[in-house]
Amino acid sequence: MAGITLQNIVKKYGDGFPAVNDVSLDIADGEFVILVGPSGCGKSTLLRMVVGLEDITDGDLTIGGKRVNDKAPRDRNLAMVFQNYALYPHLSVFENIAFPLRLAKGKHSDAEVTKRVNEAADLLELREHLERKPANLSGGQRQRVAMGRAIVRQADAFLFDEPLSNLDAKLRGQMRTEIARMQRRLGTTTIYVTHDQTEAMTLGDRVAVLRKGELQQVASPRELYEEPVNLFVAGFIGSPPMNFLPAQLEGTTLTLPFGSVEITPEVAERARGAEFLIAGLRPEHVEDASVLEGSRAERGTTFEVDVDVTEWLGNELYAYVPFTPDERVAAKLAELDKELDGESMRHQMVVTLDARSRVRDGDRARLWFDPASLHLFDPASGRSLTRDEGRAEQIARESEEARREALERSRARAAEGAAV
Repeated sequence: MAGITLQNIVKKYGDGFPAVNDVSLDIADGEFVILVGPSGCGKSTLLRMVVGLEDITDGDLTIGGKRVNDKAPRDRNLAMVFQNYALYPHLSVFENIAFPLRLAKGKHSDAEVTKRVNEAADLLELREHLERKPANLSGGQRQRVAMGRAIVRQADAFLFDEPLSNLDAKLRGQMRTEIARMQRRLGTTTIYVTHDQTEAMTLGDRVAVLRKGELQQVASPRELYEEPVNLFVAGFIGSPPMNFLPAQLEGTTLTLPFGSVEITPEVAERARGAEFLIAGLRPEHVEDASVLEGSRAERGTTFEVDVDVTEWLGNELYAYVPFTPDERVAAKLAELDKELDGESMRHQMVVTLDARSRVRDGDRARLWFDPASLHLFDPASGRSLTRDEGRAEQIARESEEARREALERSRARAAEGAAV
């Protein structure tokens, strides 16, 4: 296992367009890092440069402290799991998993090959399928075979290129758990590419958000969610996504489509001089005031809205509230939505209410939120005006401590298992 460092990495094709532009990223030994972003942002290109399938136009790539820019893929000791599994249909599951070991002719004895394959099969619960062919397996089982082939190599790092995109929603959830369990147990450095922000938030120790080939933010899922650096990151992370609302500021009073709230003097000072702002409010930070319990109501503000449509999901209720934005804000939001691969047909706020709520289509509803949960953005630059650097640093420290502790526990368990 080894750390991976990307320093000012650039990838340009024949037309000179930078598919990846000046990306720098330090990935610690044993860390699970996600590369995420909309289609065409350069995440798969970046992964292919790490494994050696794409040449690096400029910058340095080091693995375990050694520069590998000019090394062939086979000399980098990396194991890659592809989106389409890349299994050999004429070989059994056993031989598919064993293939990398067979390829190193004479390096591994038959006994060692059998031992490694069986260990990988036990880890991935494939032992009973070792004699079957890939055509007789489910999509999830095929993906586990591909993962087993990566495991037996005992590589310095695992690289995953959208491995779950061919699976249905239920299988994706199950495989996310399997990949997380495997990575924690093996403690292997892992880079995982996806366009699915749910995968990014549930799997990664840190997440690198890319936009048009440029790195926007690298942070723990919690920091990305609570302290995004800009409008793009805020809009990409979260499901349902953050609501973006037109806002105008006068003193410390912020006027939104549904009413006015007070913000702190510090935030007001950062926003001073702006003709208009974009406010961000996550759907889950809004509640039905009629079912709000405890003293929380005193800390927030209530407002009344006309609800257009509702969706009851059993455990929660989505309510859709239309609004009319300023033309300047509308143009910015349309541009952002296009970058995020969205297809918004109308301007509306989505709120996630308690399942006990009785709000229904066409109702006049009284909703609540805490103004402290609002994010504010400069429309021109997209920069967050509410990001708290001190809190972001604290979250980063806590996340790194948790990662190290989890890695130490997994390695201790692996050592105990090897000693038995």
